[in-house]
Amino acid sequence: MGQDQTKQQIEKGLQLYQSNRTEKALQVWTKVLEKSSDLVGRFRVLGCLVTAHSEMGRYKEMLKFAVVQIDTARELEDANFLLESYLNLARSNEKLCEFHKTISYCKTCLGLPGTRAAAQLGGQVSLSMGNAFLGLSLFQKALESFEKALRYAHNNDDAMLECRVCCSLGSFYAQVKDYEKALFFPCKAAELVNDYGKGWSLKYRAMSQYHMAVAYRLLGHLGSAMECCEESMKIALQHGDRPLQALCLLCFADIHRSRGDLQTAFPRYDSAMSIMTEIGNRLGQVQVLLGVAKCWVARKALDKALDAIERAQDLAEEVGNKLGQLKLHCLSEGIYRSKGLQRELRAHVVRFHECVEETELYCGLCGESIGERNSRLQALPCSHIFHLRCLQNNGTRSCPNCRRSSMKPGFV
Repeated sequence: MGQDQTKQQIEKGLQLYQSNRTEKALQVWTKVLEKSSDLVGRFRVLGCLVTAHSEMGRYKEMLKFAVVQIDTARELEDANFLLESYLNLARSNEKLCEFHKTISYCKTCLGLPGTRAAAQLGGQVSLSMGNAFLGLSLFQKALESFEKALRYAHNNDDAMLECRVCCSLGSFYAQVKDYEKALFFPCKAAELVNDYGKGWSLKYRAMSQYHMAVAYRLLGHLGSAMECCEESMKIALQHGDRPLQALCLLCFADIHRSRGDLQTAFPRYDSAMSIMTEIGNRLGQVQVLLGVAKCWVARKALDKALDAIERAQDLAEEVGNKLGQLKLHCLSEGIYRSKGLQRELRAHVVRFHECVEETELYCGLCGESIGERNSRLQALPCSHIFHLRCLQNNGTRSCPNCRRSSMKPGFV
């Protein structure tokens, strides 16, 4: 298959993919790989296969094609292609919750010599790195990376990238419990879709609606949460987007739990868990099991709650998610307190405080935990976060956390 024929077949596959005939598109692209000797064409079709498998939640296949793409980029001896393929490798590992590997591959991208692709892809590298840091609950580093990605988006007028970063920032603030900002950022993403997204994939609208649904639920606006989640789920079903379907099912379950409708919540959690397991989203499985455990606590079935917590703890430790571990220790603490088991209670109290220290989830001004309840937060330029009220009350200009960490032993 020659160069022109390869281009035509890639284009044919893209047209099939955009009209939701995904399996047909995959067949066309797979034939190109089998028959084409054009390395540039092979590289491009591998990129198409990586994206398609990502959106279908076939993350192991995504990783397989990303590895082949790296080999092709090396054959081409082109730094632009190498950067793109390492980014795909980083994203594949991010989806599989291999966050340390994601960060390593992102650093490889950033360490490559300056290329044309660096200006276009640098923001996407920073976004993937930020998502990995967030997966590990390294909040300061995650925020640094997201802000860097946002600068890339603004400097390059890349509204698509800005939309994706806003969704990640919505997730960030939902996790540290500044629900006002958790809603603001996905609303901003939805505005970008309305203003610039006429030719974009509907996945951007679905993504912003899902993150809005999460924030509305946390704020207690359950009707709005259900509306946004239903719209997101409708698009996810139309496009066969399994990862988003799983997230929407989890959100539906959380909404039903918030309403006290546990009978409806349980099957939604089961469906979400089934897809999360199928696609290999271990962090999603932790979130599902945490919701299930809370349902069992509400039903006073404490032993069943502890079973769910134990499974979730194993997964949270496996992927290195400290916030998940912190929440699970907090839930366990309440269960063992009600059971009157002091030794187990003390063990979980100790681990809870260790997780708070490891995630730096405390305000360096008042010393109280961040993320225990809904609070307005503010990040300083160094990306350390504080209670907004503490910064306003203290009139602080420099970061107390950075100042403390830069002090040498023996100095006060």
